[in-house]
Amino acid sequence: MPTASVTVPVRPFAWRDGAWWRARAEDLGTLWRRSLRFRIVAITLALTALTIIIACVWMALAIQNDLFESRKTQALTDARRAVDSAQATLNNAVVQDDPVQVQNLLTSIQGPLSQQSTTDMTLAVRIDTTPSQLAPPGFRSGGLEESMISPELRKHVRDQGGDEKQWAQSIALPGPGGTPLPGLVVGQQIIVPDIGPYELYLAYDLDDAATTLSFVQVTLWIVGSALVVLIGAIAWFTLRAVTTPIREAAETSAQLAAGDLGVRLTVHGEDELATLGRSFNAMADSIQSQINQLAELSLVQQRFVSDVSHELRTPLTTIRLASDMLNDRRDEFDPATARAAELMHAQVQRFEVLLGDLLEISRYDAGSVQLELEPTSLARLAEDVIVSMQQLAEQHGSDVRLVAPGGYSPVDMDPRRIRRIVRNLLGNAIEHGEGKPIVITVDSNQQAVALGVRDYGLGMTEADAERVFDRFWRADPSRRRTIGGTGLGLSIALGDATLHRGALTVWSRPGHGSNFVLTLPRGPAPVEPGSPIPTDPDDDASLDDLGLTQPIALHDLPDGGAR
Repeated sequence: MPTASVTVPVRPFAWRDGAWWRARAEDLGTLWRRSLRFRIVAITLALTALTIIIACVWMALAIQNDLFESRKTQALTDARRAVDSAQATLNNAVVQDDPVQVQNLLTSIQGPLSQQSTTDMTLAVRIDTTPSQLAPPGFRSGGLEESMISPELRKHVRDQGGDEKQWAQSIALPGPGGTPLPGLVVGQQIIVPDIGPYELYLAYDLDDAATTLSFVQVTLWIVGSALVVLIGAIAWFTLRAVTTPIREAAETSAQLAAGDLGVRLTVHGEDELATLGRSFNAMADSIQSQINQLAELSLVQQRFVSDVSHELRTPLTTIRLASDMLNDRRDEFDPATARAAELMHAQVQRFEVLLGDLLEISRYDAGSVQLELEPTSLARLAEDVIVSMQQLAEQHGSDVRLVAPGGYSPVDMDPRRIRRIVRNLLGNAIEHGEGKPIVITVDSNQQAVALGVRDYGLGMTEADAERVFDRFWRADPSRRRTIGGTGLGLSIALGDATLHRGALTVWSRPGHGSNFVLTLPRGPAPVEPGSPIPTDPDDDASLDDLGLTQPIALHDLPDGGAR
């Protein structure tokens, strides 16, 4: 039966394609940026290792040079003593033109040379290469060969070896198993009576010195490595004693910033860190005291505003009834009295709105605001607000247009509060739109629904836009209010949006108008960045292009067709 084979591609290990190394490098980079202890210990270890490496290399070279010079001096001294003794033996000998006697004479000095020079590796070569029956070619012992001597050393010994001069050079000597061993060869001349000068070389084995040097170098590196580890451990524990209080101070600061005003540092001792801890605790005590004072003052202010607002409602109701009665009968009064009754009625209405806003602000400050959620279509709510404020828009010459590609499906919200936000935004757009078109856009996505109010009026600077939600703040205090706002509308609108876990953002530019965007989440989670309607509008669209956008009549659309 034939069998089928399937080739399965095997993914290489992570470390082979560099992913593992990149991840480790990123981890080290993060640790380097975030850990002062790791950074200082790493720098300390690097500098200590560099210093110890330099010191060990210098000491190893110094010991090596000193050991070599010491052995060289010893070899030269031994060679001098042995050659002088051999030369004395040669000078006292009597040669009677007998080659055998000359050969025996050279052979007789090999033993004393080896004994007095502490080496058995000797080599003697006749300098004069002229054939002679009387002069022997020389001798060798201990395995020292002519091929081991460099031509440069032989040239110095031949040409400048007189007057008892010595020459030394490092060579490689044959060792057990053919392994080369470090050695030193000393060369000088020796004179054989009636024959002439010979090159004499004495080789010294330096393997014992090399062994000693290796032991010293290994000891130096072991001690240096142990010092690096020891210094790293000392630096780690020393820094731990310093950075641990700093880390505790940072954690305590984070807890203080999170609102836990009762947390304090544990202080031990009388050193600088203990002084810092006591100062930190004193600062925390002062901050807690001031925050408590401010909280008590804020509570007093909240109670004052709430109490005053409640207390003013009763006399305000009486005044409003009286002003309504006078305003209804103003036609019976003379013109001056009728105008006074009309102004009083308008100001009482404005005062009633202000009192209601103050009560709403006091509820927000006290944290007693409750939402009354019900499924509501934001697009239909916007249409209702536009219809209710159509007369005011016509009085200011503003054309309000609704563009709603989405936002029809119901979303849980408090319709009264959302309607108040839309009325406030549209009212501000009408007041500051200078009679230019106002576009209300409603759109949605899977996470949120949004409503934008865009006007092309006065606009605001960036600094004014940052303060537009502050209480009682006005971009131009001298600007006359035509709708009768209290200066609390946008602050209350921001509170309503936040209460819905939504967001209220603003874009504005002088001479180009403003754009307010309200974003509400579909579910219980807070709204995420990225609204269905961008806060920064498309400035490429001119006012003439707005005529191409027709309002959408929501009552003509089927409920099932909205997204």
